[in-house]
Formats: sequence, C-alpha cells, structure tokens
Amino acid sequence: MSIRVRLLLSYSCILIVTIVLFLAAALLFVVAITGDVRSVKDFYNIHYSVNPLSEQEETIFLDLKYLAKNEPDSLLDHTLLDQYNYKLRSVQAELVIRKGDEAIYSSLSVKQPQFITFLPDYEMENNAIRNTLQIGDHFYAYAKFDFRFPDQSKGSVLVVRERSPFAEVVRTLLPIILGVLFIVLLLMNMLLYYFLTRSIIKPLDLLRKSTERIKEGDLEFELQAVGSDEIARLSEAFEDMRMKLKQSVEKQLQYEQNRKELVANITHDLKTPITSIKASIEGIRDGVPDTKQKMERYVNTILTKAEHMDQLIDELFLYSKLDLKQLPFTFEEISLGQFIEDYAEDLQFDLQDKGVALTWDIVHSESTNVLADRDKLKRVLTNIMDNAMKFMLDEPKQIAISLSVETDFVRLMISDSGAGISEEALPFIFERFFREDLSRSQQTGGSGLGLAITKQIIEGHNGSIYAESKLGAGTNMIIKLPLARSIGGRT
Repeated sequence: MSIRVRLLLSYSCILIVTIVLFLAAALLFVVAITGDVRSVKDFYNIHYSVNPLSEQEETIFLDLKYLAKNEPDSLLDHTLLDQYNYKLRSVQAELVIRKGDEAIYSSLSVKQPQFITFLPDYEMENNAIRNTLQIGDHFYAYAKFDFRFPDQSKGSVLVVRERSPFAEVVRTLLPIILGVLFIVLLLMNMLLYYFLTRSIIKPLDLLRKSTERIKEGDLEFELQAVGSDEIARLSEAFEDMRMKLKQSVEKQLQYEQNRKELVANITHDLKTPITSIKASIEGIRDGVPDTKQKMERYVNTILTKAEHMDQLIDELFLYSKLDLKQLPFTFEEISLGQFIEDYAEDLQFDLQDKGVALTWDIVHSESTNVLADRDKLKRVLTNIMDNAMKFMLDEPKQIAISLSVETDFVRLMISDSGAGISEEALPFIFERFFREDLSRSQQTGGSGLGLAITKQIIEGHNGSIYAESKLGAGTNMIIKLPLARSIGGRT
C-alpha cells in the first residue's frame, strides 16, 4: 500500500472520528439543555414535529384523548383535571382545556394569558394533532385533540410543554449547521491531505527519480533539500551519497586511466632497455665485438639496462605495496637531526665527485625526536636527492638541507639549485608516473614513481610533504613530521 493511499485512509478515519465526536458532543449538549436524557431521542428525531412530547407526556395525553372521545363531560371536572395536571407538572408539562373560544382550564394563564388566542383553529378530523408554536420569545410543543362536548360545542384538550428558544433555534438550524461543519471538515482535511502529501510525496518522488538516474549511471545532477524535516535530512544524506559515489566513480576512472598509463609507461620503460639488450646480444652472436674492449662495452650495456629494468620493477612493486597498505612500517623513536646529519655526511663525498656542493643546518637536541622507520625514511631522502640531481644541469650545483622545530612538528627542507618546476606542473609532481619532461629522455625520464613513493612513505609517518618552486630558481622540498612527544608512544 502506497504512502498516498495510507494518508488518504488516515485522513478519512480522522474525518469520521471527528464527525462522530461532534455528534456525541451535540447529544450531550442537548441533554445539558433539556435536563432529560430521554428528550435526546425527540430532539433529533426527524418526526419531532409529529411527536413533540416525551413518552410519559404522550401517555397522559392518550388518557385525556380517550376521555375526550368517550366521556367528554368528564373534562369539565376540575378535580379530575387537577389530578392530570399534577402528573403533567411532574414532567414539566401543562394541561389546557379549550371550549369554544375560551380556555375553561389552563395552568398557563399566569405565564401566558393570551395563549388561547394563538392556538390553531379547530380541526375535527385531527389530522395535525402535534406541533410547536411561538408566542413572543417563547416556544411551546403541544399535542392537541379536538372533540365535541355533550352540548355539541367544540372543545380541545392540549398537553403543552415550553421549549427553550435556543433549543428551538438549534433544532431548526441543526441540519444546516451539521452540513456546513461537515463541508468545512471535509475541505480542511482535503487541504491538509494535499499540502501534507505535497510535502512528503513530492520529495520522495524526487528521490525515486534520482535513484533511477543513478541506476542508469547519471550522476551529473544535484538534489536540492528543501526545509529541515526528516525528508529534507534524507535528501541531504542522499545528496552526500551521490557526491561520494560520483567522486568514487571519478576516482575509479582516474585509477583506470592510471592503469592504462602504467601499462604504457612500463611498456615504454621496459622496451628501451630490452631493445638495447637484444641489440647487444645479437651483436655478440654475430661477432661484432671482435676485441676485448668492444666485448666489455656490449656486456656493460646489457648489465646497465638489466639493472635499470630491475630498479623499475622494484619501484613498481614498492609503490604497489605502499598503495595497498601492505608494506609494514617499523617505527622507532629517533633523533631526526642526528639521522639527517649522518645521512648528509655519508652522501657528501659522493656528491662532491659529481660536482655538487652539499650543506646542512641541523638542530641538535632531543626536540627533533620523531617516530620513524629508518629504512623508509632513508628511501625518501634518496628519492629527493636523486630527483634533485637529475635537474641540476648548470653550475653551481648546490643542495642545502635545513631542519627546524615548529609546534608539534619538525620541519625538514631540502633545497636545490636546479632548473625548477613550472607553476602548471607543481601540483602534480607527487602523482604516480608524472613527468614534467615529456621527452622522457634517458637523463631526466626516470620511472615517474620516485616522488609518489616518497609521498606514500611520509603519509605513512602521519606527516606531509609539499614543494615550492619556480622555473630557473630551484626547488624546495618541505617535509613535516610530528614530534614524538605530540603523538605519544607508538610501535
């Protein structure tokens, strides 16, 4: 059963219950006015005008009617009439006996002395013996029977009961009032049903259409949440889900693109050394190196290309394990200042042989203690140094290392005097297989994984890495690692 049908049934039930409660309240109201629970039946009976008196009053009226038919002269006996009038007064009714144009017996003379003049004409056929009449602001319900006295004069016996003016007005207008109230209730429920279904069904229908669009693969839309109710919060959650799903799809597409690039890069990077190796082997097989020196050159070429292939495979394997979080870190608390200084001293002489001047400015204190994996941190430094060496083509060739302490972090900066990085390429240098040099020369090509591996390792240390560079002004690689005291013990 749909929500729309459920709401329709709910509002119908509310309407019915409202009407029933209204009718019950009306009945209780009538009882409160009349003071007699038995009068409810007469008050709402559609035959009210035919039977205006209560059951007890009708019984006395029938007795008097019998006397009028069979013993009309007994209705001249005031003693008997007083007895009947006493019974009527006990039920708040009155007795009136009319003969000719005069009331020969009436207990209403004090309250309504002109009552006799307002009575209807004689109707000997007695077709309309029950009715109500109005005298000024007073309303009277009566039962009348016309007969003839022994002297053939016309007479009437009447049992009269005064009614509340308000009750009479309500009785008269009650069908109209009930009809108007019913229409008002019906219209109110229809309006409430319309606005409520509009505020519920429309957003839900929009959600349904959105899910169908997602099912068809369309994520290029935006679901606007209106209001602050539960459905609006559901729409917001759905929109968040759509955005994350879109990002996931875009990331998956990017991964697929990266995979294609990976295949292309591996193919290119492997094809070149393999071609050289094949050419060298074919030359040896054909006897081209006819001297010892030529043979050594061919063999060295094969060895160099094989080592290049081995290095590429190692980097691919390392990056894959880092990316899949499958490479464990062995953390220990070390003095980063001492670690960097030891690394710089070991590297200094090798760089001098290559014409590169290495300088360092290291803070020596326990304040540089960090939790780090020595081997992986050394791999980071080596990758940065190798990357810097590739792009330092002009003199003077300089690399500077500085280490400082910031709030909760230690800041390591490695600066080189290389060619720098363009502003367009700077945001992408840490992405895998990215090369600013599209020529992919043997000198500067590389695997395109060095800085990507570096970023993975630093992030594995809960740190961050970024670069500052301009073309022709060198490059600053900045690493921030959390101090050991700021993150507590870690194993």
